[in-house]
Amino acid sequence: MKVSGAKNSVLKLMAAALLAEGTTTLRNCPEILDVPLMQKVLEGLGCYVTIDGPVVRITTPAMPASDADFDAVRQFRASVCVLGPLTARCGRAVVALPGGDAIGSRPLDMHQSGLEKLGARTRIQHGAVVAEADALRGGSIVLDFPSVGATENILTAAVLAQGRTVLDNAAREPEIIDLCEMLTSMGARIEGAGTSTITIDGVERLHPTDHEVIGDRIVAGTWAYAAAMTRGDITVGGISPRHLHLPLEKLKMAGAEIETYETGFRVRMNRRPSAVDYQTLPFPGFPTDLQPMSIGISAVAQGTSVITENVFESRFRFVDEMLRLGADATVDGHHVVVRGMECLSSTEVWSSDIRAGAGLVLAALVSDGQTVVHDVHHIDRGYPRFVENLRSLGATIERVSE
Repeated sequence: MKVSGAKNSVLKLMAAALLAEGTTTLRNCPEILDVPLMQKVLEGLGCYVTIDGPVVRITTPAMPASDADFDAVRQFRASVCVLGPLTARCGRAVVALPGGDAIGSRPLDMHQSGLEKLGARTRIQHGAVVAEADALRGGSIVLDFPSVGATENILTAAVLAQGRTVLDNAAREPEIIDLCEMLTSMGARIEGAGTSTITIDGVERLHPTDHEVIGDRIVAGTWAYAAAMTRGDITVGGISPRHLHLPLEKLKMAGAEIETYETGFRVRMNRRPSAVDYQTLPFPGFPTDLQPMSIGISAVAQGTSVITENVFESRFRFVDEMLRLGADATVDGHHVVVRGMECLSSTEVWSSDIRAGAGLVLAALVSDGQTVVHDVHHIDRGYPRFVENLRSLGATIERVSE
């Protein structure tokens, strides 16, 4: 199984195309619902966007519009990543407060504060964040938390600011490195990508580029945990195993055999998993996007696991649906204690976000009968051909309605 490009990267790369007049080409793009949603946002800003399978081409005008379409933006969280590029190119950005997954509060305070350190004026007005700047100038910025979104918006504004910007406590995710590599190929001057301190020397203008999106580590991790839960055997390609070091180490602790290659890995499990504790943290910690999968494998493990959520406070909504499946789980603040059992009990469940939906399907694979998962449109936003891929791996699964 080869994974396609990362959802958490491609949408930010599409937004970064706003920084240069002309046509930018992105390859290895995932065929997920959020890509055409971002297409709609960019087209509302005056871009011409074509999607041809895994290839997305974005033609940006000499001066994009500064007001992002309200209805398009509020459908998904990643749309806020147009804030930095628009402020840099247009001197003004109006972006509706974004919607997306129901996994907790994700305010824009750090986005606004970072832009203000670069000389912008920001405010929340009529349900939108407004940023205005006569000219952006480099500055020293320290994030309270290594927010991926704030790091991205500050990066995409600072590349066109006058002078040097030093961003401390920056996010270190592989998707940040991917964005920096694309920006560098466009002519940006960036050092320190993948570390907690990123230095950006602003340039006068950027040019279009041709860039390949990195593989999706969360999709790859989902397949890895599916194999371990079902006592299966899977080889996943198109991803650097370094991007999943801790999740794969956790599977080893649970009893899985792991082999890694330059561009992939193999997971084999021939027994019931052992209980393992998890706590979500920014990269290189355990990804919050794989937290539902950690709960899923814990639900059928031998022993008791404690899962601690440190990133999104509402992500344990997923546990309510696991209880429907008969899981023995107790939520206590930002911890959940899961006592494993041999098998879950099939029923009807409802997904509340992308990863919860995928996690519920994996849990259904280790239940004792037929499980129906509702609201699977969430899964479409992050997993290309989810049902088809599971079926190819041997799962008995079908999609009965759109």
